[in-house]
Amino acid sequence: LLLGANTITTTTMKLIQLLRPILRFIPEVEKPTQKVPFSEKITWTVCALLVYVVCSNIPLYGIQRAQTSDPFYWMRVILASNRGTLMELGVSPLMTTGMAMQLLAGAKILDVDLKSKEDRVLFTAAQKLVGLLVTLVQATLYVVSGMYGDVASIGAGNAILIVAQLTFAGVILLMLDELLQKGYGLGSGISLFIASHISETIVWKAFSPTTINTGRGTEFEGAVLAFFHLMVVRSNKLQAIREALYRQNLPNLTNLAATLLIFALCIYMQGWRVMLAVKSQRARGAEQKYPIKLFYTSNMPIILQTAFVSNLYFMSQMFYNQAPNSPFVKLFGDWSPSTLETGAVTNTVPVGGLAYYVSPPATFAAMLQDPFHALFYLMFTLTACAIFARTWTEVSGSSVRDVARHFRENQIVMKGHRETATARILGRYIPIAAALGGICIGLLTVVADYMGAIGSGTGILLTVTIIFEFQEAFMKENAAMMGKSSIMM
Repeated sequence: LLLGANTITTTTMKLIQLLRPILRFIPEVEKPTQKVPFSEKITWTVCALLVYVVCSNIPLYGIQRAQTSDPFYWMRVILASNRGTLMELGVSPLMTTGMAMQLLAGAKILDVDLKSKEDRVLFTAAQKLVGLLVTLVQATLYVVSGMYGDVASIGAGNAILIVAQLTFAGVILLMLDELLQKGYGLGSGISLFIASHISETIVWKAFSPTTINTGRGTEFEGAVLAFFHLMVVRSNKLQAIREALYRQNLPNLTNLAATLLIFALCIYMQGWRVMLAVKSQRARGAEQKYPIKLFYTSNMPIILQTAFVSNLYFMSQMFYNQAPNSPFVKLFGDWSPSTLETGAVTNTVPVGGLAYYVSPPATFAAMLQDPFHALFYLMFTLTACAIFARTWTEVSGSSVRDVARHFRENQIVMKGHRETATARILGRYIPIAAALGGICIGLLTVVADYMGAIGSGTGILLTVTIIFEFQEAFMKENAAMMGKSSIMM
């Protein structure tokens, strides 16, 4: 058995070592040779965000405008993706690769010692290489599937050019993310781009000046502008207010109010935590507080749950397009185009099957018409988030065992307890915080979806948690800068 284990480990290490000859061909951002000033970090972070925004508005060359609904509409909110632009793929390849590699390393399927500098370099190189390959494969599948028009129609040259554009955009995102994580900026590029995309969506749907003919006349897309416009053009002011509050198929003031309410709840619940008194054995008398947040796994449970549902949507819709009359296919999802009052098709939505029951009710009236759908969606989301939260703590290095080992290595113990009691005390809080936090995140998502919040409940939760992460990084950098200034004085 020992011989077999050693053989497996040696084989795994040999696979990782195979990356050594190609390290110089993988694009990399060098680490700063000295500490980057705080003001310079802000500059690099803003520059990275501007590059992403510009790429999100540059259309792909060589594509044909599709007249059909967007099959990836459900995934774009968490992938910072914009259809028909250089950011078509968004952060999907990088996010997928990062989570998959971390799961493999955390589950010991990939034997990597992250304490070893050599292994960390090789693991990072492998993660980037797989990310680039996934980007290339996804770009090729997008083109071959006819998302930008039939390949015979757009031509082989344009098809290759589209793949090249998407791949190059993926390299840009990879470099921007690494630039920020290497210490030139604040936080993670992926988180920054996701929060930016969701915030842009919310602001646009609130103040968009675009006009749309809904069948009741021309209206503004933005909920706030639509309210003032309706108050001017409608003779019946009560009817205008009612329409601005509850209009269908376009953002309304009720959606905007729900968004603000969920934002406030998320911010309030971010402060829920348990503070454990710990002390260092190295420095006698030095006591600190170790916080265990309610959102112990941050936004990871809802990211995993949404990624799972989005892939289910994609597979179900793909099979439905091939065999719409098959009873087996309809078990996974029965799809129908969503239309405005003018008859214009917006997006394809599930109306039956598993895809329908794991999706939120479209409106409050729809929830009352089909209460089983609302109940199933609630139970599915809460259960999935709780399971994903518990699983993520085990594979991400934040479980009771991992935290206790970190305490032991740094000679930190619980105040008033022996060193051997650390794991037992942490076990009282961490598993409960992980599961309960996942349930609370799922519950907030469901409530936001039921209330019709702009940007979806998932998007709002992602935005709030990411903004809090950036705020913590900002406060940490600012405190370090102030401390340095006081020492110099």
